[in-house]
Amino acid sequence: MTKDFPPGAGLGGSSAVGVALQAAIASWRNETVDRDELARRSRSVEVEDLGVAGGWQDHYAAAFGGALGLAFTDRVAVRPLPLDDTLTAALERRCVVAYTGESRISAATITAVLDAYRERAPHVVQALARMAELARMMAGAIASHALDDLGELVGEHWTHQRALHPRITTPGIERTLAAARDAGAIGGKALGASGGGCVLAIAREGRERDVRDAMARMATLVPFAVDRDGAHVERSVQGAPA
Repeated sequence: MTKDFPPGAGLGGSSAVGVALQAAIASWRNETVDRDELARRSRSVEVEDLGVAGGWQDHYAAAFGGALGLAFTDRVAVRPLPLDDTLTAALERRCVVAYTGESRISAATITAVLDAYRERAPHVVQALARMAELARMMAGAIASHALDDLGELVGEHWTHQRALHPRITTPGIERTLAAARDAGAIGGKALGASGGGCVLAIAREGRERDVRDAMARMATLVPFAVDRDGAHVERSVQGAPA
């Protein structure tokens, strides 16, 4: 639940709240709303009504749950990636998330990167192109249960992400990721638009405890679990769950 981690953590909390609110409103109105529409409504409120710069991905992640391959053209194409019990357990065991203690507001960084992209700044255009390619490769790694490959791809992704803007990384982020790598992480990155918040590391098989302990000395560990259900409404009658 979004109440269980700090604000500004880079975990998509505002989008999760937005999707949950839209699902509750639709239920109250007795509307039948699919997950795509929940994500669109949530983003519309956050970006268009509240004026908070941001993308689409967090809203779709909260609405659909699981692992998703998202393609952005004139619409958002959603491809759910298969997550069986074995893969889910491996992800929950080998992925370590920690909060650096540096809360951040991502909108300013996002706006700066978007402006640089519109101006066709070469380093931003090249980095984003490679990040998109890596995202497709990550989807393939998840589909084939290749978590070592996923770790390598995540590590390379961070190299390009932090090249987008000087405020994306911080000394706390770099110390935490360096400790994770030294303890046996294959790769890691800061989450969200960064500038603070949380980091993710993917541990080698058998090195999970080492990575967890090393990151705990640098940051605050955050419980991690895979949600395969996405947004749903639970009704109650006279205080009893339906």
